[in-house]
Amino acid sequence: MSLKEKYPIALYNTLSGKKETFVPLNKESVGMYVCGPTVYSDVHLGNIRTFMSFDIVYRYLMYIGYKVRYVRNITDVGHLENDADEGEDKIAKKARIEQLEPMELVQKYTSGFHQVLEQFNILPVSIEPSATGHIVEQIEMVKELIDNGWAYEVNGSVYFDVSKYDKSHSYGRLSKRKIEELMDSGRTLDSQDEKRNKIDFAIWKKASPSHIMRWNSPWGEGFPGWHLECTVMSTKYLGEQFDIHGGGMDLVFPHHECEIAQSVGATGKDPVSYWMHANMLTVNGQKMSKSLGNSFLPSELFSGKHKLLERGFSPMAVRFFMLQSHYSSTLDFSNEALIAAEKGYKRLMEGLKVSKNLTYSKGQVNQELEDSVNAMIDSLFQNMGDDFNTAKTLAVLFEITTLMNNFKAGNHSTGEIKEDTFNSLIEHYQGIILKVLGLNEEIESNNNLANGVIELLINLRSDAKSAKNYALSDKIRDDLKGLGVTLKDGKDGTEFTID
Repeated sequence: MSLKEKYPIALYNTLSGKKETFVPLNKESVGMYVCGPTVYSDVHLGNIRTFMSFDIVYRYLMYIGYKVRYVRNITDVGHLENDADEGEDKIAKKARIEQLEPMELVQKYTSGFHQVLEQFNILPVSIEPSATGHIVEQIEMVKELIDNGWAYEVNGSVYFDVSKYDKSHSYGRLSKRKIEELMDSGRTLDSQDEKRNKIDFAIWKKASPSHIMRWNSPWGEGFPGWHLECTVMSTKYLGEQFDIHGGGMDLVFPHHECEIAQSVGATGKDPVSYWMHANMLTVNGQKMSKSLGNSFLPSELFSGKHKLLERGFSPMAVRFFMLQSHYSSTLDFSNEALIAAEKGYKRLMEGLKVSKNLTYSKGQVNQELEDSVNAMIDSLFQNMGDDFNTAKTLAVLFEITTLMNNFKAGNHSTGEIKEDTFNSLIEHYQGIILKVLGLNEEIESNNNLANGVIELLINLRSDAKSAKNYALSDKIRDDLKGLGVTLKDGKDGTEFTID
């Protein structure tokens, strides 16, 4: 029996509001689409959490035997400042500020995005399409929506008729919003507004004379609506219906709600079986935002050069920290939490090293231990299969880490479990850590140099003690302690440990 058959997945579907057994449209393969970044600035940690969450989904599906086509887009046009149908294009505005061509700006921040993902060991996706690379397809879908009676053109712009759509298809199913409430909220239409109703959204916008990014269309020069691009690219590469659509929780409305309406309007089919959404980050209990001064870039997190950070933290320590919470829960950044995560990560890596050096020696099987180990292995898959619960999976990995250390110390012999069980334990302990959770062993940079400098300081301290310069001796010891290096004097000299 294959892993995917033995360990079924239950995932929370935002559309139904409950956990459902995952049954892909194709028995052997999965189609997954995740909304990517709008590349007008450096990627922030909230983005990283979302992409890491779906990196775990991607990794685990492949680990248990599915073939996965993972599509994540690059938004390089059409995302206006207020996320609706008003304001300037975010990329065009930033390009003007930085005095760059829009595509020059896009290339700059797309490259930075990929660099950060690589630092966090987030796998490349199967296909990474861009909105500007699919203008023709977007124009074609606008035509289809007009022809099907779901959209209308006004002065070179085209809008989706939400009120008409709602009468037969219930707009708001994903976000659990009622159209009456949407109609009552927000500003009222003024005499200059082209929409029939204020909740209608643009699928093609007429370009103003100053708008940089523009394309010819049957309705004049313009650019596609932000919501349209994801509908076009997801269905182009995954088909009119596919398995999983993911993104941040802030995209449920209006972005994903509009995607559903567009797909149904164009094809007559519900596009996605399972909608998944990652929750946001907070800092010391407050929402992370630039206005509060509590947001920081990954580079600031690694270097520690931010007023809210005591010091820097490595990419893998941060990855471990993020995996300690379920993707659908809020995650709060604090120095204390990051320090604790760093210690947990290092403990797990030590266990991983131990596991690589263990060998099996036949012995008398201890049935109680045998059953316990098999239960641990099952728990790894059961927890990952329970809506990709990395927090509970880590707890089981630490149980296994304790067992690995007991094997190493001789408290248990490997022969107390069957050889097949031992091989399975090692395979999946290492596999879940490395291949599913993506936690790599970090190579300490300039490790030999650092050790050499510490040895040099130890020798200087020894000389100071011999010269009875105890003030200097104590200062070297205390300064090293402040850097996380503990000295221990013994009859064979001075040894050091790095905390």
